[in-house]
Amino acid sequence: MIHLYAGHPRVAERLRTVDDPDVGTPIITKLELLRGRIDFVLKASAGAEILRAQELFVRTEELLAQIAVVPFTQASAEHFERLRAGRVFRKVGHADLLIASIVLGNRATLVTRNVRRFKQIPGLLTGIGLIDSFLSM
Repeated sequence: MIHLYAGHPRVAERLRTVDDPDVGTPIITKLELLRGRIDFVLKASAGAEILRAQELFVRTEELLAQIAVVPFTQASAEHFERLRAGRVFRKVGHADLLIASIVLGNRATLVTRNVRRFKQIPGLLTGIGLIDSFLSM
């Protein structure tokens, strides 16, 4: 999402050429992006900063409107409870654990550069090399 938001041409083109209607972003990622933009608007202390924050918020909304959102399902909730009860919870941040639960609950593949944390989650299929293929096209 960061590369897509930044307008990385290879990532944007790769996403356009992916012939899979199931490509999306977890709702947690959407929430994190919007929360960051909202916080930026609310913490802005000058008029120009507020205008810039508003512009970034609108741009983020427009980007997110183009991408399917993968929801947190009942299956995701069950995976979350299992992971939270295990030792992995102490090593992985809450948001990353929610994202992993969504991926597991939807039997999806996670495309990430955050390999260090996500590789600790048992059963998670990660498309770690995929992000590099998005960038190298």
